[in-house]
Amino acid sequence: MKGNPSEFEAIGSRLGFRVERQDEHRLSLKWQGTRFPALLCLGIAVALLFLSVPILQALRLRGFEGPAGALWYFPIMNFVLLGISFFLFSLKRTILVDRRSKQLIFYKRSFLRRALLTVNFDEVTGLWLGMDQVYSGFAVAGSSANESFPVPSLRLSLRKEATLLVDRGGVKRLQELGERLSRFLGKNLEIENSLNR
Repeated sequence: MKGNPSEFEAIGSRLGFRVERQDEHRLSLKWQGTRFPALLCLGIAVALLFLSVPILQALRLRGFEGPAGALWYFPIMNFVLLGISFFLFSLKRTILVDRRSKQLIFYKRSFLRRALLTVNFDEVTGLWLGMDQVYSGFAVAGSSANESFPVPSLRLSLRKEATLLVDRGGVKRLQELGERLSRFLGKNLEIENSLNR
């Protein structure tokens, strides 16, 4: 294994891979789950642009002493929203399963950083579909920040009892993905009893 598996464990790292390409030798899974929030931020930024341009013009002509002086934050909000939308559009995650090189390649990138993880087929002992306890990371409506909740997850079982997160989401979709990977890797898929209802 080459790379750091912990970089692929965050809750935002997964939720919704789709098959991009599959043939006899390669399976490519792609995630682009941030399109909706990116489009939302871009839409709000474009809407604010109609307010920001006249405000900038008024600030340039009369400075902060004029009537537009109290609205100086609109152009800043506009730039922040544009930056967030471009960052969200840049997020891409890919899993490549290559039978020829006998490797799984996990790739995550944005314009701020990139992460690569390579796992050989012989390091994988099987696949496991079960429940992860995921921490919320923030308090919502008075709840504790350390509160956790169960989320279905698909993991690769590795040697030395280690696991590597493949995806999180709905049980049916994860089971289909697990069966596809199981056939492709020639490894067994184990499903937790609580999900076999």
